[in-house]
Amino acid sequence: MTDHILSEKSNGVLTLTMNRPEKKNALTRVMYQALADGILGAEQDKDVRCVLIQAEGDMFTAGNDLADFAAVNSGQSAANDARREGNPLLAALAVAKIPLVAAVNGRAVGVGTTMLLHCDLVYVSDDALLTTPFVNLALVPEAASSITLPSRIGHARAFAMFVLGEAVDAQKAVAWGIANAAVPRAELRAKARAAAEAVAGRPRAAVAATKALMRDPEGLAQRMAEEGVHFSAQLKSAEAKEAFAAFAEKRAPDFSKVG
Repeated sequence: MTDHILSEKSNGVLTLTMNRPEKKNALTRVMYQALADGILGAEQDKDVRCVLIQAEGDMFTAGNDLADFAAVNSGQSAANDARREGNPLLAALAVAKIPLVAAVNGRAVGVGTTMLLHCDLVYVSDDALLTTPFVNLALVPEAASSITLPSRIGHARAFAMFVLGEAVDAQKAVAWGIANAAVPRAELRAKARAAAEAVAGRPRAAVAATKALMRDPEGLAQRMAEEGVHFSAQLKSAEAKEAFAAFAEKRAPDFSKVG
């Protein structure tokens, strides 16, 4: 693990905690890899029957660190090489057999929301806010969310989230089937922990088979690959350059100047 991803194992549950609160838990390449290693490693550990993902601070995650995206857009070779390798967390989520539980405190942006669509149980604080503002950054959905989100909440709602950047609060997240329950923030970790331990107490093979029957790993991986082609192209586009410049300059982007 890394200092920015903490790992703790007890009572059949591996808890992975995003620990970069000073940066709103914005995810770096190292953090993605640590989360992926934790999930895939848990499947090989006979003492682990469930993985719980949570975060320190007042925000679940601000999504991908925009500095990494901006570096790819500007043509820095190291960043481009890392992007071509793909996101290890997304690959792990596509094939994960072990049950995943999420405790979402506060805002979850971009991949912070799309990863929830791969979790088997999701609990959110009652002040949670889920957003997928990919198009705002001239990007496209990832984590196979272009199929998982509309299949979960419907095309119109998903399009509004992706293209208009519309936020979904805790109550809507529950009503739309993204989350199981919304609870006061002070109760969130206990609620998610109890659920994870309950899952860990069930027969492991039966749980794994049930999850496998509910998912299509090959289809998810294929869609992630398709999204990745478009994502990489957009990440290096003039549209993205304008989006990142606007973000850095704290102004609204003007895409009328592009293309």
